[in-house]
Amino acid sequence: MAGANDIFRGEFSSIVRDPTQANHVAGKIRACSSAKELNILVYKSRSLIFSLAIDEIGSQFLVSLVAKLKSMNMKAEIFALYAILTVSSRKLIDSIITHDIGRQQERIEHRESSCPVVRRRRLLAGKRSPRKSNRRYSEGVYCLRDRKALKGITTASRKVKTSSDVLADKDLSHLVWWKERLQTCKKPSTLQLIERLMYTNLLGLDPNLRNGSLKDGNLNWEMLQFKSRFPREVLLCRVGDFYEAIGIDACILVEYAGLNPFGGLRSDSIPKAGCPVVNLRQTLDDLTRNGYSVCIVEEVQGPTPARSRKGRFISGHAHPGSPYVYGLVGVDHDLDFPEPMPVVGISRSARGYCMISIFETMKAYSLDDGLTEEALVTKLRTRRCHHLFLHASLRHNASGTCRWGEFGEGGLLWGECSGKNFEWFEGDTLSELLSRVKDVYGLDDEVSFRNVNVPSKNRPRPLHLGTATQIGALPTEGIPCLLKVLLPSTCSGLPSLYVRDLLLNPPAYDIALKIQETCKLMSRVTCSIPEFTCVSSAKLVKLLEQREANYIEFCRIKNVLDEVLHMHQHAELVEILKLLMEPTWVATGLKIDFETFVNECCWASDTIGEMISLDDNESHQNVSKCANIPKEFFYDMESSWRGRVKGIHIEEEISQVEKSAEALSLAGEIAYAREHESVWFKGKRFTPSIWGGTAGEDQIKQLKPALDSKGKKVGEEWFTTPKVEVALVRYHEASENAKARVLELLRELSVKLQTKINVLVFASMLLVIAKALFAHACEGRRRKWVFPTLVGFSTDEGANSLDGASQMKLTGLSPYWFDVASGTAVRNTVDMQSLFLLTGPNGGGKSSLLRSICAAALLGISGLMVPAESACIPYFDSIMLHMKSYDSPVDGKSSFQVEMSEIRSIVSQATSRSLVLIDEICRGTETAKGTCIAGSVVECLDTSGCLGIVSTHLHGIFSLPLTAKNITYKAMGAENVEGQTKPTWKLTDGVCRESLAFETAKREGVPESVIQRAEALYLSVYAKDASSEVVKPDKIVTSSNNDQQICKPVSSERSLEKDLAKTIIKICGKKMVEPEALECHSIGARELPPPSTVGSSCVYVMHRPDKRLYIGQNRQKNRKLLILKISVMKLQTDDLEGRIRAHRAKEGLQGSSFLYLMVQGKSMACQLETLLINQLHEQGYSLANLADGKHRNFGTSSSLSTPDVVSIS
Repeated sequence: MAGANDIFRGEFSSIVRDPTQANHVAGKIRACSSAKELNILVYKSRSLIFSLAIDEIGSQFLVSLVAKLKSMNMKAEIFALYAILTVSSRKLIDSIITHDIGRQQERIEHRESSCPVVRRRRLLAGKRSPRKSNRRYSEGVYCLRDRKALKGITTASRKVKTSSDVLADKDLSHLVWWKERLQTCKKPSTLQLIERLMYTNLLGLDPNLRNGSLKDGNLNWEMLQFKSRFPREVLLCRVGDFYEAIGIDACILVEYAGLNPFGGLRSDSIPKAGCPVVNLRQTLDDLTRNGYSVCIVEEVQGPTPARSRKGRFISGHAHPGSPYVYGLVGVDHDLDFPEPMPVVGISRSARGYCMISIFETMKAYSLDDGLTEEALVTKLRTRRCHHLFLHASLRHNASGTCRWGEFGEGGLLWGECSGKNFEWFEGDTLSELLSRVKDVYGLDDEVSFRNVNVPSKNRPRPLHLGTATQIGALPTEGIPCLLKVLLPSTCSGLPSLYVRDLLLNPPAYDIALKIQETCKLMSRVTCSIPEFTCVSSAKLVKLLEQREANYIEFCRIKNVLDEVLHMHQHAELVEILKLLMEPTWVATGLKIDFETFVNECCWASDTIGEMISLDDNESHQNVSKCANIPKEFFYDMESSWRGRVKGIHIEEEISQVEKSAEALSLAGEIAYAREHESVWFKGKRFTPSIWGGTAGEDQIKQLKPALDSKGKKVGEEWFTTPKVEVALVRYHEASENAKARVLELLRELSVKLQTKINVLVFASMLLVIAKALFAHACEGRRRKWVFPTLVGFSTDEGANSLDGASQMKLTGLSPYWFDVASGTAVRNTVDMQSLFLLTGPNGGGKSSLLRSICAAALLGISGLMVPAESACIPYFDSIMLHMKSYDSPVDGKSSFQVEMSEIRSIVSQATSRSLVLIDEICRGTETAKGTCIAGSVVECLDTSGCLGIVSTHLHGIFSLPLTAKNITYKAMGAENVEGQTKPTWKLTDGVCRESLAFETAKREGVPESVIQRAEALYLSVYAKDASSEVVKPDKIVTSSNNDQQICKPVSSERSLEKDLAKTIIKICGKKMVEPEALECHSIGARELPPPSTVGSSCVYVMHRPDKRLYIGQNRQKNRKLLILKISVMKLQTDDLEGRIRAHRAKEGLQGSSFLYLMVQGKSMACQLETLLINQLHEQGYSLANLADGKHRNFGTSSSLSTPDVVSIS
């Protein structure tokens, strides 16, 4: 003993100062032979250990100390040491763990000799230790408080030989897990309770506090045994009329269930909290809503012998997405069943990401392999998971680094997972994940799970997150919700969830055809249709499996079966029923023959009908009636089992109840005490002051005070007699026997139906799909939507392409969020045979058009109706929509980085059967390089052969030497209305270079001074650039009709005037009602216009001496000024002659010649001026006032044909 203290006190300080002492002192530690000596050493040296320097010398000393403690099997002291170290520093533990790698590795491989912290650090690295009976979790080491840690250590050391509350190695990870959860608690009352916890047992009880004893046989010890079976679930134990929790679980109840601790905040008692029996459901909902699972322990009901412990058992569990159902069979109300929450595992391979979702309730799993990162994140967003497990393969991303999400691929997924609680795992993904699920839910190894995936080679890829959010398939603020327009407002719940999943995971081509054909038949049905009772498959399975389905649930199941049989028996509905078989197969993973399905439904319906009472008028369903007893008493006693099953099954029990009721009625004149469920005599002053032998005194002497269930006197006015008590007991027994028999019959019925569970699941899902599609067909007819023609895969063997996949035509397409029936929608016709390069002003409808096309294509390949007059849609293998991007601070990425990440994903996945829609590409970086990136992306998409649209404001892309061969230029049109340029939201051919930026800014409330300064800056910079523009003879401009038009250098005046006049007539003729009346007149260098032009509206083109053109117009007097002014100079004269004189007055323009046309009205002159400025520039003419096209860059189609558009009717 003295030697040990000398080592620590006399030589410890020299260890840090003198490295040569380290080995010598470590050897002395190993030489200690007394466990008691080491125990005292650990306890008395804690202050020195706190001051230990974090270096190699200190690590050598502590490793020696740990090794010595372990050699003497002193587990409590080891835990004490680590508790002290965690308070001091995590880095110190890391240095101990990494010291002497060879010996530590050998101990990890042999669990019996491994240190718990070392093993846990290995688990954090993703390497699980060999399987044990409780092998669930792996978390990091948690820091313990100094005072509490040492307090627990002292107790554990004192009781190490006699008490069972010493912490085992396997329980350390669970305590650390709870410590991390408790660290998130914020309520002051919870924090005070946490201070009283001691982490030497799974309950966190301090045996030194009041009621903290864990003596064998007491309630705390019993709760500890239950807790050890499910260490990561909150334990609620039934104690009388309350459900109680102690220790750690009590802290969780106070924090998340809004309960007050028992006994207030007394510092001398253990944490304890609970709720009344009637509030159990609310408490469970509060806990599961916050992500906790709950283990509920019930008492065995019935009389208990004196001084004997009540029997208790685990009655069930409440998990997020899976409620507690114990006792539901005996109640007369329904239970809301939330959407199931699976256990999710994610891994990565060469084929992409793999996501496995395991549903414990259904004993089923789905495996989605080959997912993109964006599609995987979409799946995680759409469904909450109970537990999330990440495979170690995710740590190595595409860039080869070990820091997951550091570069490139993986960052989006890391941002999604980093905010969730997850655990790492290794090994075979499926088998290891199934093993963990069995641990989490306490299932036997023999329990099997079925795969619900239906293999399909031609199924489209799931939607990306950006696509799903931008079309409203996932609710997103500011985005019109697609789901709300597909179904009526009265259709929600399970049908809505089915449609959502259908859109997020489009079906295979043959299934889409089945769905479309089903909807077509539904829209033509003339007969009445069933109500389509919707029952959650998970709810149905859990209630039948646990034999807790009550009368209400059996009636609902029978309704489901009867509605299926109704469809089978009706000629108009039977074809719909047959078509629904395959979509139901895909949704459930169950393949059932049609005739077998119908026969099994008939058997199950008959089985339920033979047992369940469906006739409320049956005489045996009426409660007992006696003249001397209030009817409310019989109703309360018998309503819990009357009317549940047919009378023929409980004839004997009913007879006993009626006889007992009759005997009770003969026992005396009595009243009903509702709160005590008894009938007694009620009255005051029965006993006379003097007994005189009068009539009735013998009967009065038989009365005795009524007692409640606890043996206490109820009150002064309630009396009973021995005869009444005997009759009451017999009636209660008869009523309880009848109720027990009814519950027994209901549970037997559950067992029978379990043999047909697959049929019931299939039927329930079929009706959910039927209701969803019927609702969609009705809503589509109301909105005047149509069924598209789906172009599918070629039937030729070896064919790899789609028939007609090179074209998608949508005639009369309207935005899905507008109601066409109300006449508010603007329709467009989209005839897409290649990639569109789309331009247009702000607010011109580019983004709306992309959303509309994306939604229509997605609805089409899902088998649903589309918002158009007619549609022909190829069966795309993927639909990708990219719109605005935001930065991702969690992932450390700017908005442009996020955009490039999405573009990378789109470019790498685009095929000749893809639809790609990109809105305003490269908006987040500088213009020059962004334009080049946009051009390169366009070339890449063109090479892939996909259909799609790329919209942009980067007009420099038209000047790039692109090699794309199948690009079509499209623009969003606009028109001049009373001098105001307004968008038409119509898709036209050509290019639009006007953004309407200043008008948009003004409309949104930007100060006028800011806008005026912006206009001045624009004119000072870009007008100068326009005036110095040099025309290159070899300049090529690709028009919308793919004609190559060579830019024309201006040569001689005569040839220019001749060609230019023809071009002007051709361009302006398309705008005129009578184009043949147009005539182009010329004015020579030294000539003036004739008098006939005075007072008329004219459009003129000036041919300058520098071989450049100027386009303008004159306007009549006393008219409002046009919004689009000539920028050369402001003139007071309004006739053509005055304008010509003003132009020639400028230096260098004296020899200018002119061409002019006379038109009707200033509006037409304005439109033709706008048209000529842009069309002549498109056709290669050099314009001096190109900057004057500001506010007027509309009608820029380089094709002279009118686009095929459909106007609003």
